[in-house]
Amino acid sequence: MLTELSKTYNPATVEDKWYQYWLDHKFFASSPNPDKEPYTIVIPPPNVTGVLHMGHMLNNTIQDVLVRKARMEGKEALWVPGTDHASIATEAKVVAMLKERGISKKDISREEFLKYAWEWKEKYGGIILQQLKKLGASCDWDRTRFTMEDVMTESVIGVFVDLYKKGHIYRGIRMVNWDPQGKTALSDEEVIYKDVQSKLYYIRYQLADNQQSTTGSYVTIATTRPETIMADTAVCINPNDKRYFHLHGKKVLIPLINKEIPIILDEYVTMDFGTGCLKVTPAHDLNDYELGLKHKLPVVDILNDDGTLNANAQIYVGMDRFAVRKKIAADLETAGQIEKVEEYKSNIGYSERTNAVIEPKLSLQWFLKLSEISKPALENVMNDTIRLHPSKFKNMYRSWMENVHDWCVSRQLWWGQRIPAYYLPDGSFVVARNAEEALELAKQTANNQQLTPNDLNQDEDVLDTWFSSWLWPITVFDGFKNPDNPDINYYYPTNDLVSAPEILFFWIARMIIAGYEYKGEAPFRNVYLTGIVRDKEGRKMSKQLGNSPDPLELIEKYGADGIRTGMLFSSPAGNDLLFDEKLCEQGRSFTTKIWNAFRLVKGWEVKAETTSQEAQSNQVAIQWFEARFNEALAEIEDHFSKYRMSDAVLSVQDLAKEDFCNWYLEMVKPPYQQPIDKATYEATLDFFERVLKVVHPFMPFITEELWHEIRPREDKDCIIVASWPKVGKTDTSVTAQASIAFDIIRQVRKTRDTKGLSPKTSLDLLVLCNNQDLYQKFGGVIRKLANVSDIRFVTDKVEGAVNFVVKGDEFFIPLEGDLDVAAELEKIEKELEYAKGFLESVDKKLSNERFVANAKESVVAAERQKKADAEVKIKVLEETLNRLRGMQ
Repeated sequence: MLTELSKTYNPATVEDKWYQYWLDHKFFASSPNPDKEPYTIVIPPPNVTGVLHMGHMLNNTIQDVLVRKARMEGKEALWVPGTDHASIATEAKVVAMLKERGISKKDISREEFLKYAWEWKEKYGGIILQQLKKLGASCDWDRTRFTMEDVMTESVIGVFVDLYKKGHIYRGIRMVNWDPQGKTALSDEEVIYKDVQSKLYYIRYQLADNQQSTTGSYVTIATTRPETIMADTAVCINPNDKRYFHLHGKKVLIPLINKEIPIILDEYVTMDFGTGCLKVTPAHDLNDYELGLKHKLPVVDILNDDGTLNANAQIYVGMDRFAVRKKIAADLETAGQIEKVEEYKSNIGYSERTNAVIEPKLSLQWFLKLSEISKPALENVMNDTIRLHPSKFKNMYRSWMENVHDWCVSRQLWWGQRIPAYYLPDGSFVVARNAEEALELAKQTANNQQLTPNDLNQDEDVLDTWFSSWLWPITVFDGFKNPDNPDINYYYPTNDLVSAPEILFFWIARMIIAGYEYKGEAPFRNVYLTGIVRDKEGRKMSKQLGNSPDPLELIEKYGADGIRTGMLFSSPAGNDLLFDEKLCEQGRSFTTKIWNAFRLVKGWEVKAETTSQEAQSNQVAIQWFEARFNEALAEIEDHFSKYRMSDAVLSVQDLAKEDFCNWYLEMVKPPYQQPIDKATYEATLDFFERVLKVVHPFMPFITEELWHEIRPREDKDCIIVASWPKVGKTDTSVTAQASIAFDIIRQVRKTRDTKGLSPKTSLDLLVLCNNQDLYQKFGGVIRKLANVSDIRFVTDKVEGAVNFVVKGDEFFIPLEGDLDVAAELEKIEKELEYAKGFLESVDKKLSNERFVANAKESVVAAERQKKADAEVKIKVLEETLNRLRGMQ
């Protein structure tokens, strides 16, 4: 087999081959199996417009790790893929496509537009799913869902009708986020806030009816939006503000249009901010709207849907809002009504999809009341029925859920599920699943059997995209259309959800609400919240900044396995990942290490017999790695149970690279051109297989390749479905002794480096110790890996030798020639200084009563052991210093 392997691992020749093999043999496919425990993940459906970015890479790698491990554990593992129809983003793409063809949306019918939209979806909508395959995503692709497929649309409409009948959905005029470019309302999560440098205009409002005061004939308000003053319906002051007692009951005139509005009193106004006078514009500010309701102020909307001014403004009609801002500032200056202008930093909301500045706008929309139906979703996260990882997000979740607002679910678009409301000629409406049901309901409601389909007009708006995706864990299993089908009964509730904290409220919380409303239980048991992928300078990756690498180019350069592990090396749950391409190099280095380890093992000649010395040394190595593997596997399992994915992959890397490749293989490696005994070789292959198994969820491709190289396999004998190792009994005494032996070997190697000695130069090692058991067991390992010709025990310190200390034992290496006493003194003095500093840091920790009281006993015990070891080392170093000084 070895001759077929290249010297270096080439992912390009491996990844496509094995991914197709897995597909051909249906390893990703799943169906209900009563003899197995189900394990289910539903993918956070990426936008159908999307292409793979670094956030997708991180999120889907974590999902794949979880599902691959579950599959190996013998569970019926299912990862359901799919895409979201993304109303706003997709409609924008289709409009752009039509523009390229010389077609305007306003010139075609809704039906024609939707034909073009489906055409676009079929051509481009599956790109991101194909890209996920390059990453190694082991989804059951036969189950791929789309949020606008017929069955899902049926379910979404059914839920809308049901919630309307229950009184949870209503239609009304409310303040919404309005996108003037997309000409639609937006949900809060579709608004991106940016700090923008703008101007603060101080504008004078003349007192009405020549009402002079002792302080002047006007009041001054400060605003960043002078273009909205024509929509003002009051000026508000704090009733406790002594500066303005004289204005109580007075009125002012809006500049330029001279419209009279009242001065109202409310403690909402902060006296020490700005001038203490607030312009109240109920139609164009959410807080002003609430203030207007409280004081029964009229509402004057001066903006058209496209952001131009309408006739209510009286002036600048038809001009764009930002053009008006410049013009009105100049006109106010000319009229002497600008007192001053200051630079001011504002937090401005932008549309996530069109990048247009959002307008708060009163609009007739459909809303879902969440106050009642959200209660189980709050309770069951707080009591850990659903666990958030990390748990720090529980407080954020509670804050939002305890102050939940009604959800605006309507969008002024054509691409999406159309709202199932049907309007009668008199303006009333009925809500029904389809036109046929609507007609029958209308006849009953209007008490008019003469109504025909032509008398009803369906609402033009579509539902917010999130209104379909909040049902995702149920609809992917057709849980509404067929609520008792085998899939929903077996796979629901799902196990884990992997998503981003920024949609904790807007998607995750809503799925939990829907789960309790329609299934009476949580849609998932655990929520793993990833961080944001940022560049190494901490900036969020974006096309605009040009700091986001192309994931497919990274895969081509480093291999999917390298990228997967590289991203997970530094991505603890809930914390942002500072991405550096060096992480990918580190991941590729991991694959190279395993590849070279395999080439080493398969290059050994095997013989049946062995010498007694070899047998003893190899047996110790086998005994140690068996114990170390079980110890490491327990650590890995603990990390998985706590959703510490970054810690898990680091533990896996330590086991594979450090313990197996760097220590075990060196311990059993035969001398150059010498054979290895069959028993050790078979044990090594068995260990290699076990190591590959724990590496597989993180690096699926190289592990599958080597799995088939290690031994001959049947077609379906693949590592993807191999059994996950079980934690065995750990012999802690042998791992503790090995740890000391490895420290001794490192110190001998360090001595070689500092003295410029060749690794081939054999050295004597003299040991001053109280217990020789370690050296009887690991003496052969120390001799081999440190190239020590002999280990001899002494009863006193050895003069004129290089010395070091490990766990209280003192070691001496006699060197040929004179010892450079001055150099040794300098070295020992530095070691002593470091040891004393280390002891001081440990003492500080142990003197901290809070640490000792709250830390685990094992942690405190480890710190006390560090203290004891440091004290012994300091004593030995001080004695060595005294001895060396005596030699000067």
